[in-house]
Amino acid sequence: MSKKIKVLIIDDSALIRQLLKEIMKGDPAIEVVGTASDPLIAREKIKKLSPDVLTLDIEMPKMDGITFLKNLMRLRPMPVIMISTLTEAGADATLESLEIGAIDFIPKPKVDVAEKLQDYAVDIIHKIKVASVARVRSYRDTSVPSVSEKLSADAVLKKTPAKSFKKYSGTYEKIIAIGSSTGGTEAIKEVLISMPADSPAIVISQHIPEAFSSPFAKRMNGCTAMTVHEAKEGQPIIQGNVYIAPGSKHLIVEKNDSGYICRLNDGPRVNRHKPSVDVMFRSVSQVVGANAIGAMLTGMGDDGARGMKEMHDQGSATIAQDEKSSVVWGMPGEAVKHGGVDHIIPLGKIADKLLALCSD
Repeated sequence: MSKKIKVLIIDDSALIRQLLKEIMKGDPAIEVVGTASDPLIAREKIKKLSPDVLTLDIEMPKMDGITFLKNLMRLRPMPVIMISTLTEAGADATLESLEIGAIDFIPKPKVDVAEKLQDYAVDIIHKIKVASVARVRSYRDTSVPSVSEKLSADAVLKKTPAKSFKKYSGTYEKIIAIGSSTGGTEAIKEVLISMPADSPAIVISQHIPEAFSSPFAKRMNGCTAMTVHEAKEGQPIIQGNVYIAPGSKHLIVEKNDSGYICRLNDGPRVNRHKPSVDVMFRSVSQVVGANAIGAMLTGMGDDGARGMKEMHDQGSATIAQDEKSSVVWGMPGEAVKHGGVDHIIPLGKIADKLLALCSD
């Protein structure tokens, strides 16, 4: 019998602690070894119980979750999943926790907690399992319900016959398409920091809740020379700009007489995600073709693997983040398996490779 994943739940709400415990009890691979109502109690239980994964509430008495996480990731780095409210303040704190080193987060409903948290049960269990094998980095302070049907991109955007694209030399007509999930907010940040202001336009689909995509775009806008937007319906896609798919909407690239534009689609989840990387990559393959460059960054699952293969088949240059630098080598690994990847590159070298490919 394989070793169970030992989980410590840290939350000041007795109800949340009990609900999470009941959800995790439903999977035989997970064992809740303890709970704690505040970080001070948690600190002693970590020493005593040696958990494999922590769930950590952001808002707690005695010491807030962010402060506790900083101390933990500096002194004893380990996989942490944050419990976060779906508010703008919660989004900012959650994005900060991902910067510090948390692997992922679980949304905490503000109302009907018992019922709505159960809706996330499959996702919670999956995230616990992914976190248990994810790559954890230390922090350096510088200042089992049924699974929903898994739909393909066909549910949103039908695959069209292959077109012939004229290869454009230069940067203006190029579009860079990036997909990511677990660990992706920080991976995207590392890429964007190195992109100059006149870079080709970038479209991004990151698996993220609706309440988080706007704060994420604002956060990225502050760390790159490019201008970063949460994509809007009909927005022109222009050199020097980055367009991040809103949570709960698919981002589709279309072309009209004036150039490329963003389309937002409220269709069904694809690969259980909305936004879906497969949907965005398919649209890019169909309207940009060989003038596009695709990059798959860290993330769990296989969303985007088929779409990247479609981009590759249309002549797009394609990149996958390598396993060593990925928090989770799910999506990049699947893209490699599907045969749609030209280059497998460490995260720190992806920006330079994107710029080099845009100049070809």
